[in-house]
Amino acid sequence: MTTTLFTPTTLGKLQLKNRIVMAPMTRSRAIGNVPNELMEKYYRLRAGAGLLITEGTSPSANGLGYARIPGIFNNAQVQGWRRVTDGVHQAGGKIFVQLMHTGRVSHPANMPAGAKLLAPSAIAAPGEMWTDGSGQQPQPVPGAMSETDIVQTIAEYVGAAKHAIEAGFDGVELHGANGYLIDQFLNTASNQRTDRWGGSIENRIRFALEVAKATAAAIGAERVGMRISPYGVFNGMAPDAEMDALYERLIAELNGVGLVYIHVVDHSSMGAPEVSPALKAKLRAGFKGKYILSGGYDLARANADLDAQQGDLVAFGRPFIANPDLVQKLQNGTALTAPDFNTFYTPGEKGYTDY
Repeated sequence: MTTTLFTPTTLGKLQLKNRIVMAPMTRSRAIGNVPNELMEKYYRLRAGAGLLITEGTSPSANGLGYARIPGIFNNAQVQGWRRVTDGVHQAGGKIFVQLMHTGRVSHPANMPAGAKLLAPSAIAAPGEMWTDGSGQQPQPVPGAMSETDIVQTIAEYVGAAKHAIEAGFDGVELHGANGYLIDQFLNTASNQRTDRWGGSIENRIRFALEVAKATAAAIGAERVGMRISPYGVFNGMAPDAEMDALYERLIAELNGVGLVYIHVVDHSSMGAPEVSPALKAKLRAGFKGKYILSGGYDLARANADLDAQQGDLVAFGRPFIANPDLVQKLQNGTALTAPDFNTFYTPGEKGYTDY
């Protein structure tokens, strides 16, 4: 039997109506870091996907790196997300929240009073960060996390995961990709520690594993996935000689935790270095849960890779921005609307819910 995007599947205890995943995409519409009515409409309109994954959502005040990104660490945020999950479920969809602690990719102007800019090592991310108050600002040098900071941050992920279930989410995706906090521990460009959290492969994967274990223990491993980006260069990440070995070891250890999926980022379609096909094949063969493919897919390539068993689900990002009815369009062979790049991160409904 041929497997296509429209073949139903399971994810843990969930029944998914198709294998199309809406990828997590930062859209910067959460005024005051609280999900709102506009966001409820945005996600509800896209509930045709088998699984929706929200934009990166911070587990704590310390992880609010970008302007107007949502959190899930206080009651107002939980209530805001409850509105979103209710809307998606009423429309027949399933939704995971992506927990994204931005770590060093941040600026104090985007953070509430009392929040701390933290990372594995005191190394600034390259480039600049947008702030609503002062425009583009250089990325500051973060504070190197103490053992206490690390333990506290792991606890914040657990608290956020519990809040996610309270808010009605079907599960959580731990953002271990694209140069954010979990990836900052994995990568030698940002992790130059000499204690048990840095140096060897075993030490660099420790933070990702501890977060995964603690989150799975809190809400059930069948409700937890992780996104990873081997060979990614976003936010100052850099490949090293041990990269393949590191990700193979990470996957082996995540099998022990029982995570429901891994979501593998390949941004080569947008000009980033390719993830080696050999590593992808090893991760696919080695991981016991579901494997979500991503990276510039169209219908034909998605169906070919699913049928060849290269993955179980396929994530679509930008096509969903301007095509809330993407699933229907793919099914009918309808031409896709192009998104407006100028409105990806602006406040308001333009380029968000008005397509």
